[in-house]
Amino acid sequence: MRGFLKNQWINFFIGYVEVKVTGQNVEPFLNELTRKNIKLIQLKRIGEDQVKFVVALNQVYKMRVIGRKYPCKITFHKRGGLPFLQKRMLSNFGFIMGMLLFLVTILLLSNVVWKVEVIGAKPETEYKILQELSKLGVEKGKFQFLIKEPDDIQRMLTQEIEAITWVGVELRGTTYHLQVVEKEQPEIVEKTGKQQLYAGKKAIIRKMFVEQGKAVVNINDFVQKGQLLVTSYITDREGADILPAKGTILGEVWYRSDVVIPLKTEFDVFNGTEEMKHYIKVGKVSIPFWGFGKTEIEDSETETVDKPLFFLGWKLPFYFKTVTVREKETIVREYTQKEAVNRGKEIAKTDLQKLIPKNSVIIGEKVLHERNESGKVVLSIHYQVLEDIVIERPIIQGD
Repeated sequence: MRGFLKNQWINFFIGYVEVKVTGQNVEPFLNELTRKNIKLIQLKRIGEDQVKFVVALNQVYKMRVIGRKYPCKITFHKRGGLPFLQKRMLSNFGFIMGMLLFLVTILLLSNVVWKVEVIGAKPETEYKILQELSKLGVEKGKFQFLIKEPDDIQRMLTQEIEAITWVGVELRGTTYHLQVVEKEQPEIVEKTGKQQLYAGKKAIIRKMFVEQGKAVVNINDFVQKGQLLVTSYITDREGADILPAKGTILGEVWYRSDVVIPLKTEFDVFNGTEEMKHYIKVGKVSIPFWGFGKTEIEDSETETVDKPLFFLGWKLPFYFKTVTVREKETIVREYTQKEAVNRGKEIAKTDLQKLIPKNSVIIGEKVLHERNESGKVVLSIHYQVLEDIVIERPIIQGD
């Protein structure tokens, strides 16, 4: 048995047969087998004229030819090894394939998204979230290993939907759970008559639309921040009366923006060419599944994502590995002095529009300083903006 175990893997691939020999000339028969280099494994005497041993499948024919010379009875018992296993598998091919297909189907279904659950959001916000999730591929019937990581989904939802402050994304089994925290809308405070209008910043008054109250400034007046613009106190023939001050006062406000534009810039960009390769990962070994061969992209950036596989809720020691190779190229952008100035104006104006209140209008633009320093154009730009400068304040004792 020890000799057999030492060569077990060899015998498995070749195949082996257990042989029983009965007769008066057993020993001469065994001696000739040995002389013919037929290896006998697990040789054992089981009776006065009986022996049992194991022989490799490729030596059975040679043994039977020799056995015809001797008055011995040769019978075959146990058979084993890959050739016999293949034969049994072929005879049960339909059953085995059905079993494999069933296991593969269960494995695939265990890695499909079957439900998306959103908790803590209003119906209109939930509808927006589900729309964004659909764009990201997070919907019923999609494979989990083809979907972005929960952290990436969380970041994209927070950026795209203004109504939410925070969203937690978690994958549990075949369900995506989203816990949403919406932004708290400020309560609308009911205005009373005890309020006046003041300047929110220093400006020159350009337009006034006073609905109620009395204006204490005029068109083209310069006002400081915090200066009274419209009072609620109105004096008529019967005496003083208090009305809620209401109105819109547009003032010319000044802003300054400083920008720096390099005349020559080098940067790397993706040109849209990419290759994707898919693997089944076991430990540190990655077995190619889709996308074979060496990549032809030279200057590239590689992104690798490992997604765990599940079977009926149990996490398997296998991963679906996706390797994305994106081609990049170096772009050199050069500006003339005039182009750099125009580009600087565009950037400064875009940044200013993010800063000023909505419905404000830029009515003037002037470059205060323009200079070239070490291959860079430095600009200082002055802007005139027409915007509503009104802030409302309640009347307190002493006003």
